Amino acid sequence: MLNCKDCEFFREDDKGRIGFGCDPFRRVKEPECLQKWTLLKLESMVQAYQATLQQYRRLAPLQEKMMKQMERELDNMDESDKWKIDEENDEDNEDQDDEDAAAGWEG
Repeated sequence: MLNCKDCEFFREDDKGRIGFGCDPFRRVKEPECLQKWTLLKLESMVQAYQATLQQYRRLAPLQEKMMKQMERELDNMDESDKWKIDEENDEDNEDQDDEDAAAGWEG
């Protein structure tokens, strides 16, 4: 079995991160290379997922504040429009009373 550090497709940067320059669909020296390549890709996916989670954790308090503010604004809008609904109900009741009086009903 060929050691990775002896392979021409092996890369390591200053920080010790490992990478492969081989293409798993065209050129792989040994079957173990494919397994190692898969592990590296899986590790990069996990790192990306962890970075996404970290961003979501940072945004969670801001999202909570935004939702509370939106709820307050919607409540204020409902409160400010409440007079319209009350007025419409009063008009409906007056119309009904007028119809009842015209028909001879009292109540």
